[in-house]
Amino acid sequence: MAKSTKARTPAGKIRVGFIGCGGIATGHFKRLLELPEAEIVALNDTSEESLKRFIERVPEAKGLPQFADYKQMLDAVPMDAVEIATPHTVHFEQAMEALNRGLHVLLEKPMVCRVADAKQIIETAKKKKLVVVVSYQRHYDGGYRYIREAVEKGVLGKVHFVSAMQAQNWYPGPGWRGDPALSGGGQLNDSGSHLIDIILWTTGLVPEEVFGYIENLGARVDILSALSVRFEGGAIANISVVGHAPGWWEDFSIWGDKGAIYLRGGKILLQKDGKTEDITEQGKGAGNADRNFIEAILGKAEVQSGPIGGLRVIQLTEAAWESGKQGCAVKVKT
Repeated sequence: MAKSTKARTPAGKIRVGFIGCGGIATGHFKRLLELPEAEIVALNDTSEESLKRFIERVPEAKGLPQFADYKQMLDAVPMDAVEIATPHTVHFEQAMEALNRGLHVLLEKPMVCRVADAKQIIETAKKKKLVVVVSYQRHYDGGYRYIREAVEKGVLGKVHFVSAMQAQNWYPGPGWRGDPALSGGGQLNDSGSHLIDIILWTTGLVPEEVFGYIENLGARVDILSALSVRFEGGAIANISVVGHAPGWWEDFSIWGDKGAIYLRGGKILLQKDGKTEDITEQGKGAGNADRNFIEAILGKAEVQSGPIGGLRVIQLTEAAWESGKQGCAVKVKT
């Protein structure tokens, strides 16, 4: 049975350990430094070089206990929560270890690489009454929050079509991301995870079936994905994930029977009643995932990017991969 290292929590302080200290962990560390309610207490990474570079990027981390084995860190240092920023395929094991020790968990995307693993994390967190946050930053962005609110309020009427595209200079998958044993998949499972999440989160649509053309371009993981999705209720979508592009670009559009919303290069346009209006400034942000994580643990906020979103993403992603293999439409697991 896993040993609990929760011990006593200082009044108003949430003690956080870091599992994984690569580049993306830097931002998480800096955001936590801004929160007086958070205290970072230990660092873990399997690479001594990664830990060294991490200290160079965030000198405030100098002097913190460092561990090559995350379980040793959990055994040695009392804490209340962990933030996990490691290769995708080890997320599940690390999250479950933390949850079983009574620790709250923030996970980098994608939450996990299998539907069954997502369900187990959700079940365990619910049973133990622990907070799980997935670091999908678009949930905290004012523009995307406005889009979600507009859909919920019926500004667009009934949603019947979605088009979304993400392009990135990703090929052939930098470092461990090109190794399926560590990444669990390619661009669709990496940055593409954000795109799938935001479609499902803003629209509330439930995917029923997907047909996917997927191309690896000689790599061991998917690089290009062209997906057609049918949702419950009849809405459909085209999703394009381009991992071999000259640079970053993202488009996102939703059409309903009363209007449409277009997100283009950071601008949001509402098309309704024969008029097109720039509504970019109407959205209000909601901080970030790290702040939400700490505030949710303290009971000051509701989780804004929880594990249900992680489950929905891998449900659609898993079905898309299977469709690419079979060459036919595949039902999305529920």
